[in-house]
Amino acid sequence: MSRKWIYQPASELTGKLRAGEIGSRDLLEAYIERVEEHNPAINAVVARNLEDARKHADQADQAIGRGEVLGRLHGLPLTIKDTWEVPGMACTAGAPLFRDHYPKSAAPAVKRLQNDGAIIFGKTNVPLFASDIQSYNRIYGTTNNPWDVRLTPGGSSGGAAAALAAGFTSLGLGSDLAGSIRIPAHYCGVYGHKPSHGVISLQGHIPGPLGTLGEPPLAVAGPMARSADDLELMLDILVGPSPELSPGWEVRLPPAGKESLRDYRVLMWTEDPMCPVDDSMQQQYRDLKQRLQEAGVKVDSGAPTDVDLEHLYATYMRQLGGVIGTANPKRL
Repeated sequence: MSRKWIYQPASELTGKLRAGEIGSRDLLEAYIERVEEHNPAINAVVARNLEDARKHADQADQAIGRGEVLGRLHGLPLTIKDTWEVPGMACTAGAPLFRDHYPKSAAPAVKRLQNDGAIIFGKTNVPLFASDIQSYNRIYGTTNNPWDVRLTPGGSSGGAAAALAAGFTSLGLGSDLAGSIRIPAHYCGVYGHKPSHGVISLQGHIPGPLGTLGEPPLAVAGPMARSADDLELMLDILVGPSPELSPGWEVRLPPAGKESLRDYRVLMWTEDPMCPVDDSMQQQYRDLKQRLQEAGVKVDSGAPTDVDLEHLYATYMRQLGGVIGTANPKRL
């Protein structure tokens, strides 16, 4: 398959898969070939289940032959961050303790993707217990940034962001507590979204502890992709309650109320003694402010009203310490 399909947006690939213009098995083999060629230097994809992936890809192609569409992600191969439980592959969260943890059922968020036709063929690397802004662990080693393998892709969704940037996948399922989607997306030049808390189930995610049914404070799940349209596609599929909550609770996200940049107001909080920003980055922010204003956006500068970063940061770190302290086993 032509390399051009490797970097096509998922929203375009899924349309062509549903129309039978490209085959799921062909696309899967193209991703596998690219992973085998480039992953040794990057180490983003750390586990694969190709037997099941090929079987499901063939089934997706056969369904198209019968005129059947399996969902919005019909036959789309993709990777999942190695904090999510997916049958057929270990779910380690980068911890030797879970080296042999092979779940029997998929996390609800993963299941939503699969129910809409996605094919999970690989897992992407993370730091120990997804608790760092780089992506190294003692099981799989270090993930490197595809743009410069001497640099980190960030963390904890570093493998997911690196896989997207390297053309190993078109979508990735990430998670974020303290920047774990946003930092790698920034470092690797891809798109990531941290949604509101609770709109995507975190069951079947490590951390927290295995078998946890409740939703953790602060942490969220979110989509990662190479375009904003693909984030929207994935988010629409992922949003929903956990199985235990679904009988009496649902998520209804309102449609966007704004249609152009001119409809927005932007607050740029780029200068604060608690969080100094490098001069070169400040210039980038000044340029961004000018471009937004030229596009008709009202831009304000400074801290939000009645918000003090010193107090906010201290409160956040106390909550973060509580979450990390209860979620990470002492045995590694």
